[in-house]
Amino acid sequence: MIALNSRTGDVLAMGHEAWQMIGRTPGYIVAVRPLRGGAITDFDITQRMIRLLLQRVGVNRFNRPRVVICVPSAITEVERRAVTEAARRAGAADAQLIEQPMAAAIGAGLPINEPVGNMVIDIGGGTSETALISLGGTVALQAVRVGSFDIDAAIQTYVRREYGIAVGERTAEEIKVAIGSAYPTLDEFKAEVRGRDLMSGLPKTVILSPEETREAIDEQVAAVVDSVIACLGQAPPELAQDLIVRGMYLVGGGGMLRGFDLRISEETEIPVHLVDAPLECVVLGAGRVIENYDRLKSMFMGANR
Repeated sequence: MIALNSRTGDVLAMGHEAWQMIGRTPGYIVAVRPLRGGAITDFDITQRMIRLLLQRVGVNRFNRPRVVICVPSAITEVERRAVTEAARRAGAADAQLIEQPMAAAIGAGLPINEPVGNMVIDIGGGTSETALISLGGTVALQAVRVGSFDIDAAIQTYVRREYGIAVGERTAEEIKVAIGSAYPTLDEFKAEVRGRDLMSGLPKTVILSPEETREAIDEQVAAVVDSVIACLGQAPPELAQDLIVRGMYLVGGGGMLRGFDLRISEETEIPVHLVDAPLECVVLGAGRVIENYDRLKSMFMGANR
C-alpha cells in the first residue's frame, strides 16, 4: 500500500501508515495498492515503492544490491518480466524471483532438501497457493487468485446487501480480524459495525455475528480449501503418506483467519499446523536465500528452465 499526492506525485506514506489513510483522505491524496492478485497493476508506482524500500536499507547510486523478490507461483512470463524490470529500474543490480511457497517453506524451517513431503499452504493478500515440496523442488502446485483482500471485499458486499450499509476496506478488514472465522470456534462474540446507511446517507451502527461473517466469506474460504484438495490429488503416493504423519503447514496473513487450519484439516483429514510467524514467513525465507545466495540459487524461478 502506498499513499500519493496526485497533484505533485509525492509519496506521503507506505505500508501500514498508508493503509490507515484509506477512505480518510482529501480527494487529491490517494492510497493505492500497486500490486493486485499477485500482479503489478501500476508499474511506475511499484517501481517507486521498491526504490523507497531500497533507500530505507541504505542503497544509493553507488552500491547497487542483488535483490530477491517473492512472487506467486501463478505469475505469467510477462508479469515476471515486469517485476524484475521494476526492481532493476529502482536501483537493483540484479533481481531474482523465488516462488512464495518455496520461500515460506525455507522461512518455516522445513527440511525442503530431504526426500520427504513438505506441504505449504500460503494464503496471501491476492493469491493462495498450495505447494508440495521435496528434495528442493516443487512436486505439485495449485494456485488460485483468491486471498485476504477478496475476503475483505466479501464482508463489504455482505454488509451492504444484508444491512444496506456501506463500509470501507479498512472496516471490513477490522471485522475480519475481530470476529471473522472459517470454522466455528469456542470464544465467539458479536461486533458493532459502523458505516453509512445507503438509504438515508447517515451514519448507522449494526451488530454482526461470527456466523454471518462465516456465511459472507464462505465462497472465498471454500475456493482455497478446494485448491488444497486439488494439490493433494496431484501428490505421488509416497509423499502423500508423509503428509498424513507430518501434516501440512499454513503460512501467510490469510492463514491467521480463525479456524482456517481446522476447516482445512476437517475437509482433508490431514493435520494442519499454523507456523510460528505466518505473516513474516515468506520474507524470512527470502532473507535466508540471500544469506546463502550461491548455495540456494537453484531455487530461483527460471534457474532450472
